[in-house]
Amino acid sequence: MTDLIRVDIVVPSHLAGQRFDQVAAELIPDYSRARLQAWIKDGALTVDGRRGKPKDKLFGGEQLALRAELEPQGEWQAEDLSLNVVHEDDSLLVINKPAGLVVHPAAGNPDGTLLNGLLYHCPALAKIPRAGIVHRLDKDTSGLVVVAKTLTAQANLVDQLKERTVSRLYDAVAQGAMTAGGTVDAPIGRHRQNRLKMAVLPAGAAGAREAITHYRVVERFPAHTLLRCQLETGRTHQIRVHMAHIHHPLVGDPLYGGRGRLPPGASPGLLATLQAFPRQALHAAELSLQHPQTGETLHWSAAMPEDMLNLLTSLRVG
Repeated sequence: MTDLIRVDIVVPSHLAGQRFDQVAAELIPDYSRARLQAWIKDGALTVDGRRGKPKDKLFGGEQLALRAELEPQGEWQAEDLSLNVVHEDDSLLVINKPAGLVVHPAAGNPDGTLLNGLLYHCPALAKIPRAGIVHRLDKDTSGLVVVAKTLTAQANLVDQLKERTVSRLYDAVAQGAMTAGGTVDAPIGRHRQNRLKMAVLPAGAAGAREAITHYRVVERFPAHTLLRCQLETGRTHQIRVHMAHIHHPLVGDPLYGGRGRLPPGASPGLLATLQAFPRQALHAAELSLQHPQTGETLHWSAAMPEDMLNLLTSLRVG
């Protein structure tokens, strides 16, 4: 990946009257609107050889010139971590993340994250915002994560996520015997009292964002249900919040599962397994998207990890 981006383009007449940043987004779609706005403000993207402002009106016929050098996007350090790479090409990386691995450094987790491992695996990601990570999994959720290796791929994947053309399917073990699948359409926002949690909020409430989860029953047990969940939106903790909202929190969920209901009549082995299960029983099992460069529809799957398989075995034995 080259470190220098060079684009020259003339503003067509049909875009006359639009803002500089709007025109740039239309003519240079390989990069996000936010990235283009930053280049305008930095003077890397000029109009007729002059610096402008994102809100400046253009009238057609102007010459846009982009001369941008990619620079490191953070102070993060590369670390030699073992990554399970499911797919890699010039545009994409797909990683099968284990439970317990934090995706992005933050307070309390400054290193040892997926991002640190990605920087070691592919040093050029240092010049991509968030090292190319376009969506996250919670620390204790396992499964598939896609990473963009170029700014062009990143902008494309972000657009696909916004347009809901990325398919993400999850395996989840919920508390309670559910009789049928369904859809939870309930806005999610930050919990009003506990800022570490998300919550279902009334539509129109401050901070409430549309959230839709589809789910179907895969296997029933006397007091638990194996579900296949499909995200239509991608809010923080979405499946965990929605399942708790319909009174079927995930097994092992420390934030939304409460103390966990232990089924009456369960064997000592099952009770021990449920009490010892160390995380929310949630696994990102399948991922489908259009390749940013070729447009081909690609699909990946990741087998359920051992801890969830053992949980299901215990539930089957009873």
